[in-house]
Amino acid sequence: MKIPHIPVLLEEVKEIFKDIEEGYIIDCTVGYGGHSEALLKQNPKIKLICCDQDRVAIDFSKKRLEKYSHRVIFENDKFSNIISKYRDFPLRGVLADIGVSSLQLDDESRGFGFKSSALDMRMDKNNSLSAYEVVNSYSLKELEDILRDYGEVREYKRAAKIIIEARKKTEIKSSQQLSDIFKKFPSKKGINPATLVFQAIRIEVNDELGELALLLEALEDANLHDCIVSIISFHSLEDRIVKRVFKEFAKSCNCPSGIMRCECGNNHSLGKILTKKPIEPTKEEIRLNPRSRSSKMRVFYLK
Repeated sequence: MKIPHIPVLLEEVKEIFKDIEEGYIIDCTVGYGGHSEALLKQNPKIKLICCDQDRVAIDFSKKRLEKYSHRVIFENDKFSNIISKYRDFPLRGVLADIGVSSLQLDDESRGFGFKSSALDMRMDKNNSLSAYEVVNSYSLKELEDILRDYGEVREYKRAAKIIIEARKKTEIKSSQQLSDIFKKFPSKKGINPATLVFQAIRIEVNDELGELALLLEALEDANLHDCIVSIISFHSLEDRIVKRVFKEFAKSCNCPSGIMRCECGNNHSLGKILTKKPIEPTKEEIRLNPRSRSSKMRVFYLK
């Protein structure tokens, strides 16, 4: 079976979960199954719950992990739903690689790539909102908002106006068209000028930040114990959310600021942060897999 994807931070993920001897690990975003296969090989007694909202990813990973079928449960669902569904299982690990997978980027029919003939960007094809609707029907203000908030595009007003002016001339039907209208847009050397625009639209289409927030809320509500949570993000918006929430998880006192003396009991910590700074790919990994360059992994232990 040809495997067209290199999972990011693979050795680091294996190291994080290496001491888990039994119980379940949830792979919230199984994708091509690279992380899952490595964990099944390394930890021979653990079982996995492999989740992905992309049906294509589930079908691919079922074939890849067929020899481990007695140790794997597959779920075609959003990762934000999985923690609550399996909270009563002996969960010892949660892994969420929340970037767009190579499976999606390399399939031109999905519209994630700059040269795609489609304009879609839906991770779940059943979603009603696609990039086509965002690009061709959102107002100037709506486009400005997502480009500023989700793409952190410095010249977001100009970028939104470029889209509006382009679609007045002709309907934008492909990611290739969208990419082309940003050819002269300012960007860092070696980075496609449309990168942040695509990021913003993709996040809007898939409600990626909302899904991440729901996952973190589910982890807090599930009352899990002796469980390692590892989250890999690919842009600063996601990483900041994970960093902030992990800090909140680690707080023992939840009294309002300004209180002179603790009145809450000072015993509310859910566990401890295992990564003071995010784990990032080595230069060698970036050389072998350029898509890993922006990945960051933060790890928390639920005590």
